[in-house]
Amino acid sequence: MSQASDHSHGSGDECSSCRGLCKETMKDGIYKNNPITCQVLGICSCLAVTNRLENALVMGGALLFVLTLSNLIVSLLRKQMPHRIRMIAEVAIIATFVIFFDLFLKAFYFDMSKQLGPYVGLIITNCIVMGRAEAFALQNSPLMSMVDGIANSIGFAIVLALVAVVRELVGSGTLLGVQVLSEAWYVKNVLFVLAPGAFFTAGFLIWAFNAIHPRPQSETGA
Repeated sequence: MSQASDHSHGSGDECSSCRGLCKETMKDGIYKNNPITCQVLGICSCLAVTNRLENALVMGGALLFVLTLSNLIVSLLRKQMPHRIRMIAEVAIIATFVIFFDLFLKAFYFDMSKQLGPYVGLIITNCIVMGRAEAFALQNSPLMSMVDGIANSIGFAIVLALVAVVRELVGSGTLLGVQVLSEAWYVKNVLFVLAPGAFFTAGFLIWAFNAIHPRPQSETGA
């Protein structure tokens, strides 16, 4: 009876530890170590596809699909993957999921595929995806690697959506294609539809995140 109790207690501790680790991993990816506001990665997509909220949400969904599944596969193969060719294998895994998502868009959402153009394909070279495979998936279990992929994808998508809301609203007066600011009194600011508007919005957002919750000196390199 005592052995059963000890086993049950041990299992409970392991579950509690796993939940705590998952929670911390989610916090890191979404907020504490956000790939855009803290690491300043994935800026190409942030600047290119955020002129409309719909585009930003689809790009966020694309990264969620690719990063979560590529992290899972890299973690599953981490002990069988020769160290010398690991980066080639990681790129091949990532490219497979990117091509799958790109073909899915072309088959079922062709208009969006045309709007995003080459930027879905460029996820293959996105520093966030390769970085998480190298820094996390190669050292952690499949479950934790999936959690890390989901967290970083959500963090990326949130920032993309925030930038897109500002750009579409100020630049076009719309959100998700619906007129929000009446053309009778609102003059569209075309600057926000163009690339400089993305720079201004993303830069201000990164500043705001770090001003509200500055990182410790050890993290900023001071």
